[in-house]
Amino acid sequence: MSWKNIIGQKQQIRVLRKALETGRFAHAYLFTGPEGSGKESVAFEIASILNCRSIQTSDTEGGCGTCPDCLQIQSFMHPNMEYIFPVESALLDPGDTAKKENKRFTEAKERYDALLEQKKQNPYFSPAMERSMGILTEQIITLQHKASFMPREGSKKIFIISQAERLHPSAANKLLKLLEEPPAHIVFILVSSRPEALLPTIRSRCQAIKFSRVTASELRLWLQENRPEIKDPELSFIVSFSRGNLRLAWELINSSDNNPSETATIMLRNQALDYLRLVLTPSRFHEAITTCEQNAKNLSRSELTLFLAALLLFFQDVNHRRIKPDFQELNNPDITDAIDRFVKNFPNADFFQISTITEEAIRGIERNASPLLIMTSFTADIKTLMQRK
Repeated sequence: MSWKNIIGQKQQIRVLRKALETGRFAHAYLFTGPEGSGKESVAFEIASILNCRSIQTSDTEGGCGTCPDCLQIQSFMHPNMEYIFPVESALLDPGDTAKKENKRFTEAKERYDALLEQKKQNPYFSPAMERSMGILTEQIITLQHKASFMPREGSKKIFIISQAERLHPSAANKLLKLLEEPPAHIVFILVSSRPEALLPTIRSRCQAIKFSRVTASELRLWLQENRPEIKDPELSFIVSFSRGNLRLAWELINSSDNNPSETATIMLRNQALDYLRLVLTPSRFHEAITTCEQNAKNLSRSELTLFLAALLLFFQDVNHRRIKPDFQELNNPDITDAIDRFVKNFPNADFFQISTITEEAIRGIERNASPLLIMTSFTADIKTLMQRK
């Protein structure tokens, strides 16, 4: 990645580039903003710039992306970069080799490696192990130890802390000590969507850079310039579907193929609409409950998020066409007939409340609430709101 591949955030990048150019780069930054706004991708770009051997000044387009240093950073193998996120305590248990070969450790390591692989495939994904209690004290102790080693001449060590709001209290206190007396060769980048959950003393020792949600026009322009093979209606669907969340957008982009009607994204949307039809058919509501349970069990959290987001966009289209029957800027222009039938069949549905509970369900899934409880409650609420007299 390079600066030109950062989507949006022009003012934020301008500030960071100026600091690099003038040699006034702070020892610690706090990147804040909505989930999926690209905060971590900027942190990794800074790690590349500060270690890339192919650039002579910071006033460039960023890291080259092809030298050994840049490639090592992209694969999480560079000795000058540490990337930490919430992990299970089983990975951090001290002990001999025999202990580390036990089943608990092995299974946790497999889950950890799978998350890192997912991060490599999607730079906007923020990994966190589901059984984690947060960023643990042992992880910060490891950072303290690694901070004592100097990088090669002319480079910096970069410590990127993902989801910093999930620092365990004792881990936060140890990190605070590092920030109070920062080694000159270390740059800390804390990334958080909920900075208010961090210790005020940690926030005060970091220079805050606030990221904003990427606009639809910024995402559309980037796609047109960098992925010209993606055409409408799929292009518009990706822009609308992601709602400014680059993690979602990246998943949609990489699920596409040459036939938009057969993409995984469109298939998931159609699956969501089939489920909705079951919910709204009185004689088949029991099938809807069964489908709800199967989705909660078989779909990943990211797939469930996409599933619900597809419904949200469909509801938006229905509401637009109900208010203005000739409305054309639909999220789903390929199923206009189905949208119009829905408007005719459910004239009294409370779409404001429907959109609200759909948003709440998405947030619940993203915050690791029980998928079964979320989807069961959502199914019952949707049935009631759609059939409102």
